[in-house]
Amino acid sequence: MDSHELTRLFEAVRRGEVSPAEASKRVRTAPLEETGGFATVDLHRAIRCGSPEVIFGQGKTVEQIVGILRSLIRHGHGGLVTRIAAEAGAELVRTFPEGEYNPAGRTFRIKGPDAGPKLGKVVVVTAGTSDLPVAEEARVAAEAWNCEVTLVADVGVAGIHRLFNRLSDLQDSDVLVVVAGMEGALPSVVGGLVDCPVIAVPTSIGYGANFGGLAALLGMLNSCSSNVTVVNIDGGFNGGHVAGLIARRAGQARVGSGEKVEESKGASHHGD
Repeated sequence: MDSHELTRLFEAVRRGEVSPAEASKRVRTAPLEETGGFATVDLHRAIRCGSPEVIFGQGKTVEQIVGILRSLIRHGHGGLVTRIAAEAGAELVRTFPEGEYNPAGRTFRIKGPDAGPKLGKVVVVTAGTSDLPVAEEARVAAEAWNCEVTLVADVGVAGIHRLFNRLSDLQDSDVLVVVAGMEGALPSVVGGLVDCPVIAVPTSIGYGANFGGLAALLGMLNSCSSNVTVVNIDGGFNGGHVAGLIARRAGQARVGSGEKVEESKGASHHGD
């Protein structure tokens, strides 16, 4: 159950379709579920935050990931797993053939109930092709928020004319996620060209003095573009998740004003 389903439940009580006792039972049984002695799944996160708990796959066994996913699916949430190894991805595909495995982004996603029209526009931009794994994680995260997501790859400052060819895509978005390694200059450039929030994601891509992404992180934190904010090194999920939050609010505002939005093909709700 998420915040939207809770609203629908209250509406059903108001119309007399569901009794107050039944509604109370549904809410009482939603808070959490202990799974196999290794996880306590937060089933109320969807109500608090608008989307279910996301599974951080790194450090978990396949059996643990499967157990948590089954708990989420059993309660109608769908599920998103990040940072999974290739072996785990292959096993998840066998166990959940309805899921979508993204080997580049190291994600696995099972879509939840149809979330209706897509809300909000996100553009994920990469400085180089080497930044694509982090960008793919961001893309999947934003799509799970039921946003329309476009990927613009390999438009870094070493060939800045490439970026100008895609300005119309960037300027038509509600929020941008800009992924860059090396010196991390691209978010500042992009920030000076658009009137929306720019979420900068530093990557660990670069030579020795890049210090595993620290140079890019510091460069982005010191950006002179006032619309740039920064998440952690290689934090594709964080960037995509926050972008999805911002874009979805923008999309909801457009729906509230009567503007038509694109019909969704079943994107899922999900959480941080």
